[in-house]
Amino acid sequence: MTRPDDAPNAPTPAPARAPDRAPAPAPTPEPHPVLLLTEGSLVLLVGTSAAGKSTFARRHFRPTEVVSSDTCRALVGDDENDQSVTADAFELLHFLVGKRLAAGRLTVVDATNLQVNARKQLLAVAREHDARAEAIVLDVPPGVCAERNRTRPDRELPAYVIPRQHRELRASLPGLAKEGFRRVHVLRGAAEAAAAEVVLERRRADLRHLAGPFDLVGDVHGCRSELETLLGRLGYRLVRDAAGRPVDAVPPVGRTAVFVGDLVDRGPDTPGVLRLVMGMVAAGHALCVAGNHELKVARALDGDRVTLSYGLRESMEQLGAEPAGFRAEVREFVRGLADHYLLDGGALVVCHAGLPERYHGRSSGRVRSHALYGGTTGETDDYGLPVRQAWAEEYRGRPLVVYGHTPLPVASFLHNTVCLDTGCVFGGALTALRYPERELVRVEAERRWYEPVRPLLSGAPGGREGRPLDVADVAGPHTVETALHGTVAVRPENAAAALETVGRSAVDPRLLVYLPPSVPPVAAGRRPGFAEHPDEAFAGYRADGVGRVLCAELLPGPRAVVLVARDDAALARRFGPAGPGAVWSRTGRALFGRAEEAELLARLRAAAERSGLFEELGSGWLLLDAALTGLPASTADVGPAGAGLPGASRQARNAAVVASAGAFLPPVLAALERAAARGLDVAGVLDRQRGLAADLRDFTEAHRRAPAPGRPLLAPFRLLAAEGANLATGPEREHLARIDRLVEADRTASTVRTARDARDARDARDTRAALHRTAHRWVDTADEASTAAAVAWWEELTAGGGAGIVVRPSVSPTRTAPGEGRPGGLVQPAVLVRGREWLRLVHGPVRPQHAGHPDRPDRPSGGALGLRRSLALREYALGLEALDRLAAGEPLWRVHQAVFAVLALESEPLDPRP
Repeated sequence: MTRPDDAPNAPTPAPARAPDRAPAPAPTPEPHPVLLLTEGSLVLLVGTSAAGKSTFARRHFRPTEVVSSDTCRALVGDDENDQSVTADAFELLHFLVGKRLAAGRLTVVDATNLQVNARKQLLAVAREHDARAEAIVLDVPPGVCAERNRTRPDRELPAYVIPRQHRELRASLPGLAKEGFRRVHVLRGAAEAAAAEVVLERRRADLRHLAGPFDLVGDVHGCRSELETLLGRLGYRLVRDAAGRPVDAVPPVGRTAVFVGDLVDRGPDTPGVLRLVMGMVAAGHALCVAGNHELKVARALDGDRVTLSYGLRESMEQLGAEPAGFRAEVREFVRGLADHYLLDGGALVVCHAGLPERYHGRSSGRVRSHALYGGTTGETDDYGLPVRQAWAEEYRGRPLVVYGHTPLPVASFLHNTVCLDTGCVFGGALTALRYPERELVRVEAERRWYEPVRPLLSGAPGGREGRPLDVADVAGPHTVETALHGTVAVRPENAAAALETVGRSAVDPRLLVYLPPSVPPVAAGRRPGFAEHPDEAFAGYRADGVGRVLCAELLPGPRAVVLVARDDAALARRFGPAGPGAVWSRTGRALFGRAEEAELLARLRAAAERSGLFEELGSGWLLLDAALTGLPASTADVGPAGAGLPGASRQARNAAVVASAGAFLPPVLAALERAAARGLDVAGVLDRQRGLAADLRDFTEAHRRAPAPGRPLLAPFRLLAAEGANLATGPEREHLARIDRLVEADRTASTVRTARDARDARDARDTRAALHRTAHRWVDTADEASTAAAVAWWEELTAGGGAGIVVRPSVSPTRTAPGEGRPGGLVQPAVLVRGREWLRLVHGPVRPQHAGHPDRPDRPSGGALGLRRSLALREYALGLEALDRLAAGEPLWRVHQAVFAVLALESEPLDPRP
């Protein structure tokens, strides 16, 4: 059998010699039938017993491609001639056929297949798997079959069987084509069957041998001028005829254009678009799949009765002004369009309305219908249009599916799919995708050519992407798939808590694209008097196989996420609202009033511009993870709904504790001491009160030494994302280098402003730096000197009232290698090691019997700590998933699924210590 990928062998020429006599005329070769079959189809061999079906199958097909009824009888009953197991054998045969067709494999059924009902069952299996069915009939005379049967010692058939089967064959022949077979090949006689050649052709959709690169163009709908502009932007050179009309576009070397259908209807120049695209396809410069509007144009050109709606009237009027020959070419072109294509080894699928993975490369009415129209729920929306099934939201296939049909304001990737219909004819844009670069190229419409039934843009958050945010995406029990940590489940009560938090006080939801994970504390310290100690962090990472870690100072103040835009338009292009950006907390709350936020963002924007980060990353915006430090008490109530700042609020609370405890505890202690002097049995109460007094002294001293609030400073420690890039992973040195450039640019600008303002006293602006560089040092977890130096640094920081340090691996994310009876797993991205005095401020003056007391050396490290670490890993994976989706250009509702899951997990009732 000749297969599509078989390379023909060139014949070797014989050496030339002079003829010694006139050559005899060459005999005319007997014609032999060529049987065309399609890859992935179901092939039924139809014929009487001993007609040669098994011999034919062995000659032309691989053994694995043939499913034989005799073999199935042998598998079931140990004898291929045992007719008593026929029912079970055919049940097995149908099962094997279904499995092969589901995998897209060519499947040949070697059985008599003479009864209509037998063929009907196999055709149903083919339809179930959207495979074509073809038949090869071996019409061998019954006498030849009977003679062959007599020479077979392994089988004895009654004399009447073969004549009866031959009558059944003759009765079946006229109706085979109507039963559902795409092709029926009839081989008459043994000689014709022996001479036949089987040629396997590609499925029509199978262009996997074409690897690109490609430029895929969305729905044009008669917008010829915009198409010309887009092709020019993509580097194509237009070719015009004598009348100046574009009839071809020569691509850049190696590239091919691919149109996703709906070239026609609604727009101003359907004939011009068709003339250009038809010329490109004819020249081999483009491919094109059919759209539902092409199908209606073809029916109208055929003279069928069609409703002249949705722009078809305009197309027919425009085509009516063209010559009859051109209309005939259009009809032939649109009738010949495939419903979808597989390209680049199957890694790319192009169709008009989208296609689930189970339909890729298949051929059936169901596949064509989905490719042209998509699936619908059977409902209609408020505009009377069908509600389409969200097939792309459930798609998890490996191939990238590029489609159109459903107009969206902007193109965005979703689950390895992208819709390129951006409503050019409705005043939107014409969009193309460069593949494999995954770069979207957009040309704005010159005007609104056709009034849409449903508005292209929605004012709801996320509506600019065609899919507004929906509470159903984040409410109730649901799961979120992450690339780093598998599927994360969200319980309904936690989802409700997240929605309540965001509904109460949050930044513009369109900007809320990331929430940082919690950072768990280190395991319980084994040094006497220390609840947390760096030794435990180094030992833990060393056990996980992490040799090098970064220790960074833990700054007092809230965690902050900062989105800063290069200009207002850059923010609007991706997120919707225009502006300089936003600053929000770990729960999505705005951390500043508008004036203070705008000032901070202006300083950060200037630093990013000066440092060259905008230019280097090719981005109009940056997303940063940071801490706010030095917050004054006057800012405690800044923000919507009185949202307080944790640092200032905690200091005010601690001052109140010192004042109130200092007022009531000394008199109580004095009274108890007088009672004890009088001989009353108050020893137990007195000891407890003396312990509280000692705690109060320690707490008061820690409060006194705590850094006083001052001017707010932003301490960025990681650049999270930019346009088209998730920057949150990778070596810590790269993160530090970018942040150092940012901070240094702000410091340099502040020095310049200070010198200028010294000459101009009228300028009363604050010229001090707005960004803070976090102190840090590198530690080798296996080097005692390195760890000892880090411990000494931590002790120095915490003795002076510092909060402590954050320890994280040198590369994130990091996984442990499997071994020693444990599977590999995700390593904690960071752990906290806080000082004793800071823990006093966090937890207040508590007695040793209370959990979490800073002086209790045997604080339990399992249970709640394990839950907190598990929670932190899930939140970390969700945060990176949100950044991946943001970088991939996925719609906002997809990003929000991961962001809201982080917030939902934060509501888990765990150890309340921060």
